[in-house]
Amino acid sequence: MDLSTQYLGLALKSPFVPSSSPLSKRLDPARQLEDAGAAAIVMYSLFEEAIEADERLAAQLALQQDIGSAEASSYLPMHQEFPSQRDEYLEQLRRLKAALDIPVIASLNGTTRGGWVRHARAIEAAGADALELNIYYIAADFTEPPAAVEQRVIDILTETVAQVSLPIGVKLSPYYSALGHLVTRIEAAGAAGVALFNRFYQPDIDTGNLDVSQVMHLSGSKDALLAMRWMALLRGRVNLSLAATGGVHTAEDALKMLLCGADVTYLCSTLLLNGPGQLSRIHDGVVDWMERHEYASVGDLRGSLSQQHSPDPAAFERGNYLQMLSNYEPPKSVWR
Repeated sequence: MDLSTQYLGLALKSPFVPSSSPLSKRLDPARQLEDAGAAAIVMYSLFEEAIEADERLAAQLALQQDIGSAEASSYLPMHQEFPSQRDEYLEQLRRLKAALDIPVIASLNGTTRGGWVRHARAIEAAGADALELNIYYIAADFTEPPAAVEQRVIDILTETVAQVSLPIGVKLSPYYSALGHLVTRIEAAGAAGVALFNRFYQPDIDTGNLDVSQVMHLSGSKDALLAMRWMALLRGRVNLSLAATGGVHTAEDALKMLLCGADVTYLCSTLLLNGPGQLSRIHDGVVDWMERHEYASVGDLRGSLSQQHSPDPAAFERGNYLQMLSNYEPPKSVWR
């Protein structure tokens, strides 16, 4: 059974890739994922805000040492001895590269154009096999037009591509007014692939304390349907790599993404919930299905149910919207 695939120009043994998560912060979980069959691993994200906070702290320590008495200053830690989060990230990248035989894809979440490029260069120098630009942006400025929001993505990508030679992927949210058009522009700007979709973590309300609370909600299989639709719409219309992310929990979820056109399926919440063995179960489930349906390779099944090859192409657009709503019946046990 040939499960091999290509993603961001990298030759992978299978389409199963653990995505950005805390699991890459330590070597043992990363090794377990590789042993379970991971074809590559995406590191946890490096956040420019965290780097800036470290730099402000280092500057504050340096100032305190400069203006304090010699005796008092001796009790303060030397700011040069504080590794920044960027230093720690780059060191972990080097450790992962030394410990694993699979490709290591770095993840960068920047805030300024200069920051994207500066940190991308450092990531390249540390030995990453590829770089994912995790563009997490809330368009909360009501005076900013939609074209400017999309242009921000293109500007970040264009400048980064010009400065580093790594293959670059872009992780996008679904909240763009013309996503297909944006992906074609991303391809033209030099990206090697896109990952769909980034999940925005939504604030919640604590009605007891009348406060905004931050709660982490892991994905479920139903969350995969949005990415599945866009895999089907994009396959055959763009040539860059497609990664499906968000809601892939089972072998069936992974198969749906591959059938619609994904080159790889990212795995995150299901690994956090079920451990590395879940990756092996997804792998074995996909192989079993392929054997029963007489597919010899992932390449044979990839995109066979994309919009271009689907027996019902309209199902991926608005075509069956009315039919689906009209045919729904509420449970009779509730409504008599």
